[in-house]
This record gives sequence, C-alpha cells and structure tokens, in this order.
Amino acid sequence: MVRYKGAIKEVVTLLSGSVLAQVITLVAYFVLLRIYSPADYGLYTIFFSYIEVLVIVSTCKYEVGVVAADNDHSAIALGRFALRLNYIVSLALLAVFSILATLGWLPGKFARLGWLAILISPMVFFIGNNRIFSAIYNRYHRYRAMATSDIVGASSGAVLKTLFGLLGMHSAGMPAGAVLGQASANINYRLGLRRIGLPYTTKAEEREAARHQSNYPRYVAPKDFISSFSANLPFLWLALYFDNAAVGLLAVATTFVIQPCNLIGGVFEKVIYARTAEAVREERPVVKDLARFVIGMMLAALLLAIVLWFFAEPLITLCFGNRWEGCGIYIRALLPWAVAVSGSLPLMFIPNIFGTQRTELYIYLVQLILRSGAILVGIIASDFLLAVRLFAAVSSLTALSLTVWYLAQAARRTSK
Repeated sequence: MVRYKGAIKEVVTLLSGSVLAQVITLVAYFVLLRIYSPADYGLYTIFFSYIEVLVIVSTCKYEVGVVAADNDHSAIALGRFALRLNYIVSLALLAVFSILATLGWLPGKFARLGWLAILISPMVFFIGNNRIFSAIYNRYHRYRAMATSDIVGASSGAVLKTLFGLLGMHSAGMPAGAVLGQASANINYRLGLRRIGLPYTTKAEEREAARHQSNYPRYVAPKDFISSFSANLPFLWLALYFDNAAVGLLAVATTFVIQPCNLIGGVFEKVIYARTAEAVREERPVVKDLARFVIGMMLAALLLAIVLWFFAEPLITLCFGNRWEGCGIYIRALLPWAVAVSGSLPLMFIPNIFGTQRTELYIYLVQLILRSGAILVGIIASDFLLAVRLFAAVSSLTALSLTVWYLAQAARRTSK
C-alpha cells in the first residue's frame, strides 16, 4: 500500500510557492480590476483562451511523459525533443498571426488586438517551455525551484500589468504583462537547470524517446486540446454573441472559482503522479489512499463553496468596486463545477500510468459535445447566464464521472 503522508512536505513546498504566486496575483487584482474595465478583462480572457488551446499543440503533451519515463536519460531526451518542437511551432504561429494581423483577418473580437495578436507566439513559447521545465524539475523532485519560478512569474507579471494599465495601455496592458511575466519565469527555470546536471542526449535518442512515448501526441494531446477548447468555449464562442462586459464578469468569476481549483489540483497531481507511478512500478495497491485523498479534497471544496455562495457578491464589490457588480451570480453558477473538479484534477495522471488515454479521449469528446450543446442553447435563447449554468452543470457531471473512472482503474490494476 502506498501512503501519501511522505509527500506532504513536497506538496507544501510546491503549494506554498503556487499559493504565494496566487496571493501576489490576487493582491494585484485590487489594483488591476480598478484600472481595467470588465470589457478590458473580457478581451484579455479571449486572448488567453487562444493560448490555452495552442500551447497543447506546441508541445504535443510530451512533457507529461517526462515524469513517467523509465529512466532519467529517456526523460531528458523526451524533454529536449519537446523543447525543440515547442520552438518550431511557436515560430510558425508567429508567422501565421503576423500575416493575419497584416491582412486584417483576425477572427471575431480578437481583431480588436490588431498587431498585439503576435504576442500569442511568445506566450505559447514561454508557457510551453515552462511546462516542460516544470516536468523535468518534478522528475528530480526540485519542488522549491518550481515554487520560486511560480513566484517570479506571478510577481513580475502582476507588476507589469499594473504599470501598463497606469500608462493607459488598457487593451494591450494585460496581454503584454502576461507575456513578460512568463518570460521571467522561463529565465528562472533555465538558470536552475544548470544545478541539476542533466545527462547528455543525442538527437537520435531524443527522436527515439518521442517515438517510444507516442501515446502522448496520439491520445493525450488531442484529449487536452479538446478539454481546453471545450473549457474555453464561453470565451471562444459564446463571447461572439454577447458584449465584453458580461464576458469580463464571467472571466473574473472563473479566476476566483475555477482557477484556484486548477492550481491546487495541479500541484497535488504533480507530486502524487510521481509517487503513484513509483508504487505501480513496484506493484503496490494505491486505490484506498487515492480515494481518501479525493474525498478530503471534495469536502474541503464543498465547505469553501458554501461560504462563497453567501458572500461572493458583497466581497467582489467591496474589493473591486461597483463596476464588478453582478459577478457573484456567475460565481454561484460555477461552484458545483469547482467542487466536482477538485476530485478529478489531482487524478488526471491515472490514464498516463495505465495506458488508457484512448478511453479518456472519448470521454472528453463526449464532454465537448455536451458543452457545445449548453453554449448553443444559451445562444439560441439569447441568455448568457443560462449558457453558463448549463455549461457548469455539464462540466460537473463529467468531472464526477472522471473521478469514478480514475479510481476504478486504480482499483482494477493495482488491488491485490
């Protein structure tokens, strides 16, 4: 049986850095949301929605295989292959968006950014690199260095967004600040790599490592692309039919409800992934400990959701001003999704361990169809809030189903 008590120190180290980074971001919001309007924030969210989708293409999720690789040499070879792939895709994106901006062919409301659309390429590049570096650091249990990079990126990004906003760069300030924040985190990661002493790998070994881990571009990358695309449907599709102010209110609600779940769940997943992979290689059962962990996470999320249900609206207006009035109703709509996803996110590594990525891909395809249906109903009814509520309900159902499926795999594959 694997016990996760030994992972507490690692989780606390990594979580402390991530939480501090989020605290820095949260404190910055006290200034940012008074400088930028809901429409400005809505436009920035539309910008970032493209990033979330494209960064998956830029690495093909090879970074996930770095942690699960059989040995350090193969892991580093795979990581270097992913870095080179990210560089090539980012350059291609720079060319594409430069042409689209020049010809005025940028899609939908994204056209308001104009030449700032070229920021998509460096943003994809730096985020892709940071995810690969994070996987390498995770492989070597360098959690303090990972935490430091989170803090560097968050603090520099927050300062620059604030500075650009004060200078009157309302449309460009948040995208530009975000790019430079990711760049600073990237520099910190690169400086730390020198202390690890990575093994030398040839390009042939890197290609072989990528071929050996072909399940990631075949199944994991399409799954994550579909998942990210469907998660961002309110900003990629629904936003085309409603004004940016409503989109901005939803974006802030998502920032304070779903993003913290993604953050905490992602931190726990990184540490538990490595621990569970080791236990499975040693043929030790893991399901009881995983189940207890998931129940604890969901109960904690439920308690916080109850508090937010009653106090979200007055807290938002008190902290950020009356222009954000109405955000609370979107926070309430998202709370069931937050509780459900707090159980599934930390277990997302399960298919990577047991090789069931194809089935997971099918589940996310179904989720995309259901989420698209929810958005379509809202568009037809001309009801933004209805679309959000249906979208959150579908997302909650899928998250609960995934949690049950993950635990069932762990029980079937490792119980004795």
